[in-house]
Amino acid sequence: MDAPAPKNLTVGPVPTGYYRWEPEEDDVLICRAVREETHDVKTFVFAPRHKRQFEFVSGQFLTFEFEIGGEIIHRCYTISSPPTRPDTVSITVKRVPGGPVSNWLHDEFQPGMMLKATVPMGVFSWSGMQATKYLFISGGSGITPMMSMTRASYDLALISDIAFVHAARSPADIVFRDELDYMARRNRSIRPTFIVEDDAALHTWSGHRGRIDGTKLAMICPDFRDRTVFVCGPAPFMKAVKTTLQAAGFDMSRYHQESFNFDDFTEEAQEQISEATEEIDSGVKVFQLEFTKTGRTIECPEGMTVLEAARRAGMRLPSSCSKGLCGTCKSKLTSGSVEMKHGGGIRQREIDAGMALLCCSKPKTDLVIER
Repeated sequence: MDAPAPKNLTVGPVPTGYYRWEPEEDDVLICRAVREETHDVKTFVFAPRHKRQFEFVSGQFLTFEFEIGGEIIHRCYTISSPPTRPDTVSITVKRVPGGPVSNWLHDEFQPGMMLKATVPMGVFSWSGMQATKYLFISGGSGITPMMSMTRASYDLALISDIAFVHAARSPADIVFRDELDYMARRNRSIRPTFIVEDDAALHTWSGHRGRIDGTKLAMICPDFRDRTVFVCGPAPFMKAVKTTLQAAGFDMSRYHQESFNFDDFTEEAQEQISEATEEIDSGVKVFQLEFTKTGRTIECPEGMTVLEAARRAGMRLPSSCSKGLCGTCKSKLTSGSVEMKHGGGIRQREIDAGMALLCCSKPKTDLVIER
């Protein structure tokens, strides 16, 4: 068993990335293995179709393209494997009742099958940080980016003190429990703690129970105020953790939270829509947006993104991150031009071919969009 990390050492930054995956290139990935983690969670292991190794940082995600029932669906999944194992990349997926993609993956997807994926994207990562003490807090399937970071730390024998707190519904729902316990036995700087709400069938839980609050956090990790914190999980879970930390006087400049917003507008978007709606009545320019596949034509005021205008008009367009990162809303413009400030979810060759990310594209003229 490793000794505790020595004190007063100068610690270098967490490595920022490894290996090669060309940034201008999507790839078709081959499933090499499917592993059952819990009764409703599976890990899918992929290898490149062509001989190469993956380049990413812990915490990033992949956007996959699925064809299910004749429909093309895009989904983002955080990478659960570490960048220190570059020959494969893994995602860990929980079955969602009624979810078309998660159920298809669990029921139909097998080793040897292939999926198209974009290059890894996202900024929720400890890459380049020089902190020596971390607190990872995850709920449910939000464990995946933390697991990538922890695996990388273990592989590299980083001089980092990681307190890892994971919340699950029951002992049977704790993802990666055996592996985390194994890493903790081999390296005392990795300290996992599990909190559950209920017992599981044939399994009475003797550990922490309930939901994370200030009292439990202080008991599990007394020095949490001195740590750099990463949080990922369902939105209500992350909100509760953030509120708990704020109430405890934690320095929120060291707080990092996965910020995907899959279903609802952000407050900023709502405010922009409200302001733009008012401006329509005060003479601001309004553009016509024609969607060729649905046959709909809607109005979009100057300064509003195409996605916001479509949602305001009651249209449900494919989107995930709403930040120009994942590429889910990528669409072909057959006419017109936009102002687009994206976060890396589209390549220059795609822009040159007339593609645009609707979540971060503001019309400069009337548009015709292949949607």
